[in-house]
Amino acid sequence: MTDSPRKDRPWLFRTYAGHSTAKASNLLYKGNLAKGQTGLSVAFDLPTQTGYDSDHELAAGEVGKVGVPIGHLGDMRALFDQIPLDQMNTSMTINATAPWLLALYIAVAEEQGADISALQGTVQNDIIKEYLSRGTYICPPAPSLRMITDVAAYTREHLPKWNPMNVCSYHLQEAGATPEQELAFALATATAVLDDLQSKVPAEHFPAMVGRISFFVNAGIRFVTEMCKMRAFVELWDEITQERYGVSDPKFRRFRYGVQVNSLGLTEQQPENNVYRILLEMLAVTLSKNARARAVQLPAWNEALGLPRPWDQQWSLRMQQILAFETDLLEYEDLFDGNPAVTRKVDALKAGARAELAQIDGMGGAVAAIEYMKSRLVEANADRIGSIETGATTVVGVNRWTEAEDSPLTAGEDTIMVADADAEADQIARLVAWREARDQRAVQKALQELREAAASGQNIMGPSIAAARAGATTGEWGDMVRAAFGQYRAPTGVSRNPSNRTEGLDEIRTAVNVASDHLGRRLKLLVGKPGLDGHSNGAEQIAARARDCGMDIAYEGIRLTPDEIVAAAKAEDAHVVGLSILSGSHIPLVRDLMRKMAEAGLGSIPVVVGGIIPQEDADLLTSLGVARVYTPKDFELNRIMFDIVGLVDGPAVAAE
Repeated sequence: MTDSPRKDRPWLFRTYAGHSTAKASNLLYKGNLAKGQTGLSVAFDLPTQTGYDSDHELAAGEVGKVGVPIGHLGDMRALFDQIPLDQMNTSMTINATAPWLLALYIAVAEEQGADISALQGTVQNDIIKEYLSRGTYICPPAPSLRMITDVAAYTREHLPKWNPMNVCSYHLQEAGATPEQELAFALATATAVLDDLQSKVPAEHFPAMVGRISFFVNAGIRFVTEMCKMRAFVELWDEITQERYGVSDPKFRRFRYGVQVNSLGLTEQQPENNVYRILLEMLAVTLSKNARARAVQLPAWNEALGLPRPWDQQWSLRMQQILAFETDLLEYEDLFDGNPAVTRKVDALKAGARAELAQIDGMGGAVAAIEYMKSRLVEANADRIGSIETGATTVVGVNRWTEAEDSPLTAGEDTIMVADADAEADQIARLVAWREARDQRAVQKALQELREAAASGQNIMGPSIAAARAGATTGEWGDMVRAAFGQYRAPTGVSRNPSNRTEGLDEIRTAVNVASDHLGRRLKLLVGKPGLDGHSNGAEQIAARARDCGMDIAYEGIRLTPDEIVAAAKAEDAHVVGLSILSGSHIPLVRDLMRKMAEAGLGSIPVVVGGIIPQEDADLLTSLGVARVYTPKDFELNRIMFDIVGLVDGPAVAAE
C-alpha cells in the first residue's frame, strides 16, 4: 500500500466583513468562524477610515455603510467580544488611521489578558495607494509615510508576529492598472517604506522587518496572466530585497501576500456569472505553489448589486474549502516550473515592471511620483473602459450574449442585505454617551501628548495606545493628526486641458459643439463626490470622457460636502452636476444636496447620479428631482455623454 501524498497546509480562509455596528459585526464574525473561516478580515466604515467621529458633518449617511464604525475602545471591545485575540489572525483593512485602530486592538487584547507579543495579524497601513486609488488619506505624503514606519518600528519591538504594513496593489488594479503597473507601483511603495524604516530599527533587526512586510494583491479574470504576475512578484521581490537591502536569509525575502480577487470585474448584468469569475480568479493565486497566496478572501457573487448577505459570503467561503480540501491541488509541487510559455510571460512582466520602477526611481521614488502614477492609472483605466465599449474586450452578459433568462437568485425580496437604517442614530447615541461617561481630563491630557508626539517626531504608537485607554475617540485622534500635519488633497489625474483621446468621439463632439453654440458658451459639467467615498475611478473617467468630448469640466476630487458642491456649481456656472457615490450613502447625501441646490436658486440645473444603486433607490432619487441615475451596467460612457447633452439641449439635439 502506497503512502498518500502529504498535503500542504491551506491558506487562511477569510471573508472581508463588517457593517452597521460593532455588535452586529461581532455576530457575523462568530458565525463565519463557526462555518470554517480561519481568520478575520475587518472592514471599517468610511468615517473610521478617514479619522472622523460618527456625528461629524462629513460622516452623515456614511456610518456603518461599507464597514463597521469604530469610534472608541468600547466599540472595539464589542467588535471582538468573546473572540480571543491571542488565538486569532486578524487582518484590518485600515490605512490612514492604522496606528489608531491597532492601538485600540492592542488595548482590547490587554483587557482580555492576552500576551501582546503573541498577537498575529496585519494592518494594511498603505497610505501611498490611497493617494492613487482609494482616497482614505488624511495627511500629506511625508507624514503619512512616517506613520507607516512608526507602526512598523513599534511592532518590531512589541508585536513581533504582526505584519505592520500590507502593500496594497488591489486597488491599483481596481483603478485600471496594467499588470506591469500593479507590479511596479506596489514594489515602489514597498521600497519607499523600507528606505524610511531603515533609520528606525537596529541594523541587525532590519532583515527580519523586511520579512514582515506583506502584500495584498488583486487577481483579475485573465487568470493565466494573473498567475504569471504573482510569479513575477515573487521573483522581483526576492531580487529587490537581496540586491537593494542585502537580505541574505531566503525566508526574509519571501513574497508574503494575501489576496481579494477582483471586484472590478463583477457585473450587475447576469450576476450569477460572477461565481465563475470568482472561481477562476481564485485559481490564479492558488495553482502555482511557489507563488501561492497565504490568505484568500473572495467577494460575494452579488456585490455589484449591493451588500451581500451571510449566505452569499458562505457560498464564497465554501468555494475555497472545496478547492483546498476536496481537490488534490495541495498534494503537488509547483505545476508551472519549467513551462516555457509561463517563463516567457513572467519575464515580459518583469521587464515591463522594471521599466516603470526605473521611471519612478528617477523621479525620486514613490512619494515624489504620486502625480505621475495617478495619471498613468487614469489613462490605463480609460483604455480598459474603451476596450469594453468597443467590444475589443468581451465581458459576457455585458457587451456580448446579453439576452438571458431571469435569474432566480435575484428574484423576490431580500436578495441583498440592506444596511440597518437605525444603525447610524444608534452609533451616534452610544458615541455621545461614551464621551459623557469618560474622564475628560485624562482624555485631554492624552490627546495633548499625542499631538506633541506627532509634532516632535516621536513614535506615534505609544501615545495612541495611551489615548485609546483614556477613552479618546477616532475623530479626536484624527483631529490631533490633522492639527500636527495638516490636510491634503491628492491629484485627480484628470487635467482640464484637452487631450488627444478623440478617436470614436466625432458624433458626440459635434453634439457638444452644437449644444455649446445654443448655450452661448461651452457646455460645463461639474463632477462632484460628496461624502467620504474615495472610490474616484468612475468620477475620473466621466470627467475625462466629458473633457475629450469637448465639454468644459470642473472636478476637484473627493470628499466634498453638499454645501461645497453647491458653492462650486454656482461659482463654475455649471450646466449639469454629476455626482458619484459608491458607498451606499446616495439617498441622504443626494436628498441634502437637492434641497440645498433649490435653496441656492440652482434647482433648474440637472443633477445626475452614479453608483451601486438598487432600482428602488433609483426610483426614490428620481422622485427627489435627479434627472438620470447610472449604475455599473451603464458602461457606455458615450451614451452617458449624449444624455448630458440632451439634458441641457434636448430639443436642439433632436432637431439636429
